[in-house]
Amino acid sequence: MRIAFGTDEATALTDAVKQHLADGGHNVVVAAAEGAPWPDVGRAVGEAVVDGSADIGVVCCWTGTGVSIAANKVPGVRAALCADAETARGARRWNDANVLALSLRLVSSEVATEMLDAFLSTEPDPGESAEIAKLS
Repeated sequence: MRIAFGTDEATALTDAVKQHLADGGHNVVVAAAEGAPWPDVGRAVGEAVVDGSADIGVVCCWTGTGVSIAANKVPGVRAALCADAETARGARRWNDANVLALSLRLVSSEVATEMLDAFLSTEPDPGESAEIAKLS
């Protein structure tokens, strides 16, 4: 899977996220230069997902909120700020989230890899398609 990645700050967490994705056989596409302002990071990852350069996106900033807001400004993006694996799984299943937002402040590497695995292994529920369509 091609995964767009962006962060406004390189940290041990962002290194662990990229390594986990690569170890899982995914092609990690860095959509914005690390250290770019968070609005640019969110937009770049969102655009990569919408234009088909990536299948899914992962964005990070201190709280995760800024990059998720920025990504969600791109039409067609459904970014979800998650703090645990079950929320990440639900975001994919019920909301067809296509960008996972992570907080650099709150998320450990272990929890981040659990969230990534849950997010990437869950398919959207077709029964939610009418609700998802209301977001367009």
